[in-house]
Amino acid sequence: MCRFIVPFALALTAFAGGSAFAQGSSLGTPPVPNQASLPVVPSSPPLTLAAAIQIALDGNPEIASSRREVEAMEGARVQAGVFQNPTLSVEVEDVRRDTRTTTVLLSQPFELGGKRGARIEAAERAIDVARAQLETKYADIRANVTAAFFATLISQDRVRLAQASLELARTGSETAGKRVTAGKVSPVEETKAKVAEANVRLELVQARGELQTNLYQLRALTGPTVVFDAVDGNALQIPKPQAQETIEDRITSAPSMRQARLEVKRYGALSELEKAKRIPDITLNAGTMRSREVGRSQAVVGISVPLPIFDTNRGNITEALRRQDKAEEDARALELRLRADVGGARQRYVTTLAEVEALQSDILPGAQTAFDAATKGFELGKFSYLDALDAQRTLLQARSQYLRSLSELHRSITDLDRLLGGPAAASGSPVSNP
Repeated sequence: MCRFIVPFALALTAFAGGSAFAQGSSLGTPPVPNQASLPVVPSSPPLTLAAAIQIALDGNPEIASSRREVEAMEGARVQAGVFQNPTLSVEVEDVRRDTRTTTVLLSQPFELGGKRGARIEAAERAIDVARAQLETKYADIRANVTAAFFATLISQDRVRLAQASLELARTGSETAGKRVTAGKVSPVEETKAKVAEANVRLELVQARGELQTNLYQLRALTGPTVVFDAVDGNALQIPKPQAQETIEDRITSAPSMRQARLEVKRYGALSELEKAKRIPDITLNAGTMRSREVGRSQAVVGISVPLPIFDTNRGNITEALRRQDKAEEDARALELRLRADVGGARQRYVTTLAEVEALQSDILPGAQTAFDAATKGFELGKFSYLDALDAQRTLLQARSQYLRSLSELHRSITDLDRLLGGPAAASGSPVSNP
């Protein structure tokens, strides 16, 4: 089997690899491509996946926005812990100088019922939620960059494959033309060969357009400061996800689940704060009263307490409790949805992996064998050129399907990374969180 897979891998990575698929056939070995057919040499070094992820995380404005939200919540935590300011008041009775009475009071409110502690607790839970949102944003950006990177990597290999296939089709077309000139085959077969070559040429144009589109998307994620014309990686590497048991365990610790549970705690802290507000606060007053008419000063001490007759904060307490209940229901719904999405991504991986393995073990070797046999039989006059052309078309389609299956394989791994918030398993090397 290796003698089939190795040439296929070479065909995806170099133009000369196209000759491995036609060796020993009457279509001949494709000549070494001239400089005009070689890919454009990148003007800058290729971008690796680890570098792309790190650049995106460092400069992405959405990450910066989430960081600002964490800092804002930290400021709210500082404000939640401060005590209320005292109040200084001055009252003057009678504007006449000789009978004037001046009262100076200093009032200090005191919170009762644990309001300050509940307020601090709610602010700290808000910080936790903001940090969880930042972690979720990290996972999203990392997954988006990984998906764009592997889409670009697959597109690069698709361009190489299309170029190698074009050389193969061009050689076959030239061979058919020579045999028509020699009167050995019908001119119809030459026409069909040229049509096949034109189709392969069209596929090359489409592959180049797809590559440019994917490069644009990757550049949009990494920012305008990074200049690159190609990416560096192994598209033929089959990504391996974590074990099913590990994935199940990680669902409960996924960033979205952590954020949902923290929202429940935050609303719980807010409901405790609303309950604490039922207890009225007191205000202590202390000062002096100076009477010019009697010529002396008197101490003034007082206390004020609001009477919770009409407003017992019942509505706010009910609202906070119901919002806490809603957050709990949302968390349960999110877990069900997350398990379904993770299961779907995992199943897509298993299905696509079966396709890739079938292509590697059966379809590609079978298509290669049929192509070699058809072209050899055409050389010996046992098959028509149409048979060789059909075998060539089948081989090219098998190669393209192999790349599409690899692309879907990488996409399913990226979806798991996005849902679970872990490092991209498809990268081949772990990427640490910033």
